[in-house]
Amino acid sequence: MTVPAGGGEGAGGADPHWRVAIMGAGAGGLGLAIRLAKSGQRDFVLFEASDGVGGTWRANTYPGAACDVPSHLYSYSFALKPDWSKTYANQPEILQYFEDCADRFGIRPHLRPHIRITAARWDERARQWRLTDAEGGGYVADVLVSAIGTFTTPFVPEIDGLGSFAGPCFHSARWEHEHDLAGTRVAVIGTGASAAQIVPELAKEAREVHVFQRTPQWILPRSDKPFSEEQKRRFAHNPIAIRRHRREIYWAFENTIAFRHGDEVAEQLKTLALSHIDHRIQDDELRAKLTPDYPFGCKRTLVCSDFYKALVRDNVELVTEGIERVTPGSIVTDDGRERPVDAIVLATGFKATEYLEGIDVVGIGGRRLHDDWAEVAHAYMGLTVSGYPNFFMLYGPNTNQGGNSIIVILEAQATYVLSALRAMRLRRARAVDVRRDVMDAYNQELAQALAGTVWSDGCQSYFKNANGRIATQLPQTSGWYAKRTRRFRMREYVRS
Repeated sequence: MTVPAGGGEGAGGADPHWRVAIMGAGAGGLGLAIRLAKSGQRDFVLFEASDGVGGTWRANTYPGAACDVPSHLYSYSFALKPDWSKTYANQPEILQYFEDCADRFGIRPHLRPHIRITAARWDERARQWRLTDAEGGGYVADVLVSAIGTFTTPFVPEIDGLGSFAGPCFHSARWEHEHDLAGTRVAVIGTGASAAQIVPELAKEAREVHVFQRTPQWILPRSDKPFSEEQKRRFAHNPIAIRRHRREIYWAFENTIAFRHGDEVAEQLKTLALSHIDHRIQDDELRAKLTPDYPFGCKRTLVCSDFYKALVRDNVELVTEGIERVTPGSIVTDDGRERPVDAIVLATGFKATEYLEGIDVVGIGGRRLHDDWAEVAHAYMGLTVSGYPNFFMLYGPNTNQGGNSIIVILEAQATYVLSALRAMRLRRARAVDVRRDVMDAYNQELAQALAGTVWSDGCQSYFKNANGRIATQLPQTSGWYAKRTRRFRMREYVRS
């Protein structure tokens, strides 16, 4: 294999060793790798289980896949793209952006595709991480960073008979493109963010689309306009213009973040969402089925303008009865009705609260991270966990921000990791481990802030784990988080 400068095979066939090992080449891992390269550091490796960079934008290739954050904000601040095609880019263009960034900043030599790390054990004597991949290969790293993300492992519901279905049946994040669904009868289970993009595309070609809804979603209309050639030229030749445009989008999102009961902005957005339903849905019965009965913002708010349009098409049916069972050729609902279908799409989301699933992380004294997280995944600022030295996370517990671009959070976390590496070098520390009292105090502060949000008691959502604990959400603004993570403070850590 090609070995990047500063790392590689050890003497005598020893396991390859790097200063920094990053797991996951999505937006977070790739962004950190670029920041390392830009700072002059070359002794790092980027492990990726798939065949390339892009993360969720590589995995999710379903029809209509697009981002619900404007393109100019869903991009790195250090790699602005002047020629985005439209306000909200589709998956192919976003993936190409990350591919281009990997090439532009010379990350390819550091990338190790098709390597899934399954175990990470802290070697207390050597003060290093010893990693094992799915094939049994071994690696060594001084510092380990998980950038695996939240929307990684698909959630497949337990439905009686699902395994007996004779036709194509797949999760939206594992779309099987070899099946031509034109002219067929398709069932879409779920009405979340993916379904809202998939259903309008399927409705254009399928004979029938049956949309099975458990809970309606709050949906805001989306204005998705193409950028003119004149706009693209201005962004390309005027750095101030493109940065101003990005900044305006940022503050538009930052100033409308609402996740607390009685928030005035939330009420305004709820009014907009209700007017969106009224405008698109004329049938009273259908409108009632699509109107949520829980607080605005309690679940992920969707931003799209095509879903309601698709539901009023003659070939589309919204089904709100629960699914009793699946047969080899149909879906039977609780009211006894049987609907013949040729294919099933599971738009059922991800195991968002099960961080680092499938990776056995062992820290000081043999302690296991998943044991420590038995009640709920937790960390100091979502970044570090006491008892696991030199281990950092990007998009870790409680860092899913309530309304702005996740890129902002990921860049803040990369800044923190770089600050930590710099502090370790200056203080000649081989290992840093966040103090337990510091982590506990932060998580107590976090719990108090979460208690006043609509996420805590308004509804059930993927924000909560099986114990009803909120494991994903940050009850603060992205600006608050960026300020809090701007500098690594050695006094908050035990160093050795």
